[in-house]
Amino acid sequence: MTLLTQAVKLSRELVEPLGRRWWHVRAVADKAETLAYAVAPNEKMILLTAAWLHDIGYSPRIGETRFHPLDGARFLRDQNWPGTIVNLVAHHSGARFEAVERGLSTEINEFPFADSPVMDALVTADLTTGPGGEEMTYEERITEILERYPDDHPVHRTWVKAAPVLKECVVRTEERLARAQPR
Repeated sequence: MTLLTQAVKLSRELVEPLGRRWWHVRAVADKAETLAYAVAPNEKMILLTAAWLHDIGYSPRIGETRFHPLDGARFLRDQNWPGTIVNLVAHHSGARFEAVERGLSTEINEFPFADSPVMDALVTADLTTGPGGEEMTYEERITEILERYPDDHPVHRTWVKAAPVLKECVVRTEERLARAQPR
């Protein structure tokens, strides 16, 4: 069984019972497929695998801290998944910013952060996909997040700070895609 097949199976097991979250994960994985030209060919499977696994930490079966990137990464690390995948899950979509808001900086720093085309593409796939799997622009997604959480919530405070930084991930991915398109 390939790593990607294992990721789909694990995501189905842990996330499908969560309903709407499953729709989001499937759509993020589909979006990652379309963004794969923004990464090196040998990194496509890494991107797709991380896309399928990025939200497994929402599963009550593995959630300990209730901070899904950290819970997902710890679970994957304990299951001996490759470090590259584990670190992408740990740091997807600005988790390092939210970790500060939640007082979990030390814990998230168990996992090295890599600013890379794969991270950019994963962020882009996640932050251009709505919570129910609907396609959105980055701006629509950030607005949706800010409206969903009250001003004093750690997620809201995170996105006020992180939105401009993560917008750059989307811009870089779009630029890489434009260069990769056949002329």
